[in-house]
Amino acid sequence: VQLVESGGGLVQPGGSLRLSCAASGLTFYRSKMSWYRQAPGKERELVARITGDGGTLTYADSVKGRFTISRDNPKKTTFLEMNSLEPGDTAVYYCNARLDRLGRAGADVYWGQGTQVTVST
Repeated sequence: VQLVESGGGLVQPGGSLRLSCAASGLTFYRSKMSWYRQAPGKERELVARITGDGGTLTYADSVKGRFTISRDNPKKTTFLEMNSLEPGDTAVYYCNARLDRLGRAGADVYWGQGTQVTVST
């Protein structure tokens, strides 16, 4: 399984970025896909999550109304649209996939390598 993030970069406060996560080797349509972020000196935190059918979306309170998670199952890609970016959004953003095991307990969890997002003047 491979998760490859792209779309990070440097943006001014108030700006926008769109992150993408392309998956391969994964039963994508059954996987919950998430975006996490980790700022320097801080723990990794959940930003947004989307279920396999796209029917349930979860957001951290700090990004509600500004970020939107979506997915394209045929293309095995997850997106994070980030608007009204703030300096506090600066972090490495990681794509995460969670695939529940059929007929037995537990899940397989995979991570991408991360993409840097910097919000600064």
